[in-house]
Amino acid sequence: MKSAAVVNYAPEKGSVEIREIDKPEIGEEDVLLEVVNVGVCGSDLHQWTADHSWHVNYPVVLGHEFGGHIIALGSRVTGWKEGDRVVSETAAVIDPNSAMTRSGLYNLDPSRKGFGYGVNGAMTKYVRVPARCLHRVPDQLVFEQACLTEPCCVAFNAVVENSRLKPGDRVIVLGPGTIGILCAAMARLCGAEVAIVGLEADKHRLDIAKQYGCETIIGDAMPWATQRDGLGADCIIDAAGASITLKMAMQLVRPKGHIAKVGWGPQPLGFSLDQLVQKNVTLQGSFSHNWPIWERVIALLASGQLDVKPIIGGVWPVTEWHEAFEKMHKGEVVKSVLKPV
Repeated sequence: MKSAAVVNYAPEKGSVEIREIDKPEIGEEDVLLEVVNVGVCGSDLHQWTADHSWHVNYPVVLGHEFGGHIIALGSRVTGWKEGDRVVSETAAVIDPNSAMTRSGLYNLDPSRKGFGYGVNGAMTKYVRVPARCLHRVPDQLVFEQACLTEPCCVAFNAVVENSRLKPGDRVIVLGPGTIGILCAAMARLCGAEVAIVGLEADKHRLDIAKQYGCETIIGDAMPWATQRDGLGADCIIDAAGASITLKMAMQLVRPKGHIAKVGWGPQPLGFSLDQLVQKNVTLQGSFSHNWPIWERVIALLASGQLDVKPIIGGVWPVTEWHEAFEKMHKGEVVKSVLKPV
């Protein structure tokens, strides 16, 4: 049986197309998942526009934000059954014996390969998933929202695990894309005052950020950063896809403040890091997530404490992937969601 899939087939710009692929074979520790919904990530767009900075195993089916129903189980899979509603983590291949994996931080295993670039992802009807990646989805959480567990986990890791926010902190988020808005929402859940910064072209996405109780800024954020005592914001979350925003972050952060960098920026820096030293600032990278973060985020989504509905700009069949990608690329929607056919 063949299914339509969104395939990134070469490193050149625009090398994405619909192809018919076979239903995957599963191993003894895998499940076969019938995908209900899959989110379009900024990294999918970067592979489409060929300005990504990570290794891709071409050709590969895109998509790593997904949920669906189990329809088959490997012989050694326990604790799951056909029909279970699940979402999947992204670490499709890990070394179980690496020091990172053995300490629970398999997201930092150097040999890790993820869905949608290292192995085939979920922008198709069926995907092979290691059972260790699965998390149960409560009945009240619809898949349109559940499939966005993954970007919510990226935000949780950046804001909760890799920052040191306290209620009343002033936080600036640079970049109003999906991750930026979700980071802002997480910071609000932590009790912080939050401003999110974008460009004139980001006005629509900034308006959506307002629904999470954030101030929105186009242009210079320094007046907001220094509003309380003149020293700068407690924490800057750099969720933009350009390296220059790190320079902005160093200017906006207060002495002994914190910068969490979650956005990828492949360009060379081209500026001094002296402010980092002079201000005694902590610069913290944040990558991916692990099992306990997923459990926390699913609980937040299921309870309604974290609502992703405002960022969902529409649902398209996978065969209309190009329109869904274009809408995100142009900033017309924050998040596109696909549905296999």
